[in-house]
Amino acid sequence: MIDLYTWPTPNGHKIHILLEELGLPYKVHAVDIGKGEQFKPKFLKISPNNKIPALVDADGPEGKPIALFESGAIMLYLAAKTGRFLPATDRAKYDVLQWLMFQMGGLGPMLGQAHHFRIYAPEKIDYAVNRYTNEAKRLYGVLDQQLKSKQWIAGGEYSIADMAIFPWLRSWQNQGIDWTDYPHLKAWFDRIGQRPAVQKAVLVLADARKPLTDPKAHQTLFGSDQYKKR
Repeated sequence: MIDLYTWPTPNGHKIHILLEELGLPYKVHAVDIGKGEQFKPKFLKISPNNKIPALVDADGPEGKPIALFESGAIMLYLAAKTGRFLPATDRAKYDVLQWLMFQMGGLGPMLGQAHHFRIYAPEKIDYAVNRYTNEAKRLYGVLDQQLKSKQWIAGGEYSIADMAIFPWLRSWQNQGIDWTDYPHLKAWFDRIGQRPAVQKAVLVLADARKPLTDPKAHQTLFGSDQYKKR
């Protein structure tokens, strides 16, 4: 059994999608990041960076339990464990990996900043809003161009790269995006959204997440609580 410590954020949904696509049994442990549950000592033993998702697989390598944090590492582990959603040939595999790194190192962080300065920042700073909105549009453009003549992001087949990118685009309105500017990406987005496993995955803990209107939750996520020594 896989124990998944998660919350319904884009990074959490990445793993929900992969587990549902794989059909692996898993138990969900909610980590309410608005309430500061990511700072509990038990969770920090699994995820020392106090971020979700994190995973514990009782049937890890050599039949021994393994604990993992960082969504990209978890995706690579599950793909390797099952031999699915990561191509076997070097050329296709590295094609997928570069787009997974694109999501981890660029798309996720930049869209996260767009969300923060457009939606959550206590004061609207025009420079920051414009910077990250423009970067979001640039990144959407990169993806749209990539999908101009392809059905999937990389490797010639549906892969962990697609699963990693999709959840980050679900908040396109908050990112200042107009889908009409990205027709190839929109067709891909709709295609993935129609997959039964994806539809099931995005509902995981969906009812538990509430709009961020509580000042205490805002402080927990964005204030000094983040920087306390653990």
